[in-house]
Amino acid sequence: MRGIKDRIYWLMGWRVVLVTLLLGLSLAFEVTKGERVETFYALIIFTYAVTILYSFLFRWLTTLQVLVQFAWVQIAVDFMLETVLIARTGGIESPFAVLYVISVTVASLVPRRRVGLLTASLCIILFGALTNVQMYGLAKVWGWLPHAHLSAAETLQAFGVYSLAFLVVGFLSGALADQLRLADQSLCEKEQGLNRLQAFHENIVHSISSGVFTTDERGRITSFNPAAQEATGYSFEQVQRRPWREVFNWHPSQSEEDRMQEVSANMRFEVECKRSDGNRLILGMTLAPLHELGEKTGLVGVFKDLTQIRDLEEEMRRKEWLASLGEMSAGMAHEIRNPLGALAGAMQMLRKDLQADDTSQRLMDIAVREATRLDTIITEFLQYARPPALNLAEYDLNKVLAETLDLVQHEARSRTNISIASVPCTGALPAQVDQDQMKQVFWNLAVNAFDAMPKGGQLTIATGCRKVDVAGRKAEVVEISFHDTGKGISKHNLSKIFLPFFTTKKRGSGLGLAAVHRIVDLHGGWIKVESEEGQGTRFGVCLPRTADSGVRLWHEGREPWKRS
Repeated sequence: MRGIKDRIYWLMGWRVVLVTLLLGLSLAFEVTKGERVETFYALIIFTYAVTILYSFLFRWLTTLQVLVQFAWVQIAVDFMLETVLIARTGGIESPFAVLYVISVTVASLVPRRRVGLLTASLCIILFGALTNVQMYGLAKVWGWLPHAHLSAAETLQAFGVYSLAFLVVGFLSGALADQLRLADQSLCEKEQGLNRLQAFHENIVHSISSGVFTTDERGRITSFNPAAQEATGYSFEQVQRRPWREVFNWHPSQSEEDRMQEVSANMRFEVECKRSDGNRLILGMTLAPLHELGEKTGLVGVFKDLTQIRDLEEEMRRKEWLASLGEMSAGMAHEIRNPLGALAGAMQMLRKDLQADDTSQRLMDIAVREATRLDTIITEFLQYARPPALNLAEYDLNKVLAETLDLVQHEARSRTNISIASVPCTGALPAQVDQDQMKQVFWNLAVNAFDAMPKGGQLTIATGCRKVDVAGRKAEVVEISFHDTGKGISKHNLSKIFLPFFTTKKRGSGLGLAAVHRIVDLHGGWIKVESEEGQGTRFGVCLPRTADSGVRLWHEGREPWKRS
């Protein structure tokens, strides 16, 4: 329907142009000759008026059938106007008889049907009627039709030539209209096929779970599918026309740079960057050249979020190592504790019985005190190595955290320039936890953050909830984060912070974070750590909402965590 509307628009426009040129020039010519020009004036005014009427009516036409009928009305009016013009300008001798040819051609194209011969026949009938009027003297009766100066033979000859021209033009324009209709139909079918193919490819790219992006020859991003937006947290508008290396923070080595310059096949690598919210993001990326008509026009990148997988791999390695170390150390602690207790008791007896000088007495006190401290450390380690029985119940973690914050605030006031910002989520945050054990986790993480800010700083404690997908099963987890502005943790020490007895402090047993890790693990959760030297550290405690939520499936060797 859009096609015939456009044709009707063109018909109305070209009618005005043609009448203005032909009749306007003829009008000027007739005026210079001093003859009457009322007919030209009337036809021009009538054409403009009827075109305005057509434009007004055209807005209300909505169906194809009505549009075709509207086109036929215009063509019929055109034939009548042309007949009047030809009659007033000499009939068989009129120079405007060629306008019939134009109308026949237009009539074949606008309604998009084979009507060329039909309109040509109508032109022959109208033109023949004018010829008969002139030949048989009816012009004198009507008065306004001039008498022909041609003989009867010349009149018939002219009529025959015009009639043949009308028929040839009608036949050719009808055939042309059919060819145009078939070509238009074929073009529409191909366009629809291309549109369906394009939509199909776009649906594939939008539905795929992996992130996909494309770049131009300069490496600037030109497309960014929904999975890529979800993984990175950036919208397409935020990354459009930006270099992909800048978005993904990829700084290759010299060898990788050389490979990149000559990339002609898939290139696979891992890149560590930041999400839009600042969280760490590890991506497994595949790059390939993007070709168009045999020429390289850019790159296409496909990537998968490996952050959770890498975190859990580190978590599993840490747990395996801790399990082996704990089993061995627990046995050694038992073996050390018994003789250590006997040794401490013996020294206490000797201190009472012996009458030693002040130096010997002071050395004896040091020995007893250090033996007692060593026994305390072993006791703490045995408590760590022997998992406590959890008393699970449903608690609002926001309330549990609020109760712990009272003690944390008191501890902060005893430190130098320490401030605490609490950002709890709106509403309750229920989870199946051991309340006392979780308070111990929150306390240890807060005190650890204070120790990392000896000159002062801010600790931000936030809570939230998010969904995860574990082996195809949906589950909800809560996250409590502790973000300090301290000195941060070096990459060399980052993998050791949860090991028993590991500490960078001058004082302390090194069991605080190890106990935190053990308690969170017993709850079926895990801890995320993000840190940069001089930029602070963020500990994120992730816990399942319910005990049977399926969050611990990865412990059984199944598919690890994926971002929901």
